[in-house]
Amino acid sequence: DETALYQVPEPINAKGQKVDLPERANEAFKTGESLTYRLHYGFMDAGVAVLHVLPEVKEIGGRKVYHIVGDGYSKGSFDWFFKVKDRYETYMDKDALVPWYFVRRCDEGGYIINQDYLFNHYTKKVDVGEGKTFDIPAGTQDMLSAFYAARNLDFTNAKAGDIFTVQSFVDKEMWPLKIKYVGKENIKTELGTFRCLKFRPIIQKGRIFKKEEDLNVWITDDKNHVPLRAQARIMFGSVKMDIVSFENLANPTSKVE
Repeated sequence: DETALYQVPEPINAKGQKVDLPERANEAFKTGESLTYRLHYGFMDAGVAVLHVLPEVKEIGGRKVYHIVGDGYSKGSFDWFFKVKDRYETYMDKDALVPWYFVRRCDEGGYIINQDYLFNHYTKKVDVGEGKTFDIPAGTQDMLSAFYAARNLDFTNAKAGDIFTVQSFVDKEMWPLKIKYVGKENIKTELGTFRCLKFRPIIQKGRIFKKEEDLNVWITDDKNHVPLRAQARIMFGSVKMDIVSFENLANPTSKVE
């Protein structure tokens, strides 16, 4: 059972609200989609990440929502010296593609992070608990919903150097997720060779990354926009995330036969 071990709050009530949420078409994913990735640290097989859009469309405050779960955990020898168990959940509006409720439960080497963010897109506020609320602009995403919102961006006329932004609320502050389009490239994976769009997330240099080019992401050049690979050079080596399986995609893929 992948439902949460908590009572999902009712942050909003669509009845009586005077603000209409703008609708956004979702062509990139559907219920039942599952993406599984293998993480490598250098030559070490370090972990697994799974992203799953649960099969049932739920309802919060009169709005239909996708319940999306992301799990990540360490494995093998990496698990022995740095155990990771992360879980992210978002309840994302089916028509407006914005989150209503975000849950983060992370244990990374004994460092615990628990977050429950309650979004209200009518009042443009997010409640982070302990009586604290923050103002947010229209269309704000959480850490997990941003991934699915970004997959619905239109890259049809993208030119090298174009920057796409998804406004996100992360760790109690607004954080613009910016990705720079690099160009098209075919990449080979365990699932075959795919036509891809290559992006470079704009990152903060100096802390983990030495320069902007140190992080690259490849997504399928089709309507699914599935990330197939993320590769990063960091201060202490390299990290790579590769897809190992996908299920129930919404559209045909860009696989090269």
